[in-house]
Amino acid sequence: PGSGSEAFKGVSLFLGIIFSLGSSSFIANMIAGYSMTYRRAFKLGDVVQIGEVMGVVSGVRLQVTHVRTIKNEEIVVPNSQIMNAAVTNFSSLAKSDGLILHTTAGIGYETPWRQVEAMLLLAAERTEGVLREPGPFVWHLSLGDFCVNYELIAFIADALAAPAVRTALSRNVLDV
Repeated sequence: PGSGSEAFKGVSLFLGIIFSLGSSSFIANMIAGYSMTYRRAFKLGDVVQIGEVMGVVSGVRLQVTHVRTIKNEEIVVPNSQIMNAAVTNFSSLAKSDGLILHTTAGIGYETPWRQVEAMLLLAAERTEGVLREPGPFVWHLSLGDFCVNYELIAFIADALAAPAVRTALSRNVLDV
């Protein structure tokens, strides 16, 4: 009764529009979930960065992907967002080619550059987790107003250990 009234038709139209708009993101996430299967950007256990979120992939579902951050926070990322964002996978090449870590240092002109290079390489050699092959190397980034800016580049095999190795590398640079 009352289904022929203008009020019923208006409410039905309103609910239909709400349902259509609400289901569009649901359907978009579902389609993204299926297409991610073939995209193979990452798998469980990989260390990834998706937009601003960085962590370990702990679950991949049809609608969402779960990422555990280094602070042990579980971030739920909609799959449609992943399809529209750049995904950086730190794990995919780390075991075969190594993951690059780098740190910069500005050293005054009074210190000979050969000595600085040797000291930076010694710091990398003392850092646990840095691969010996390929070996670390130093780049001269720029000649600043008061110092030469150097960049120490080193390789690691374990993407999950990157923050700890980067910290140890920086500490060794300071010590040396």
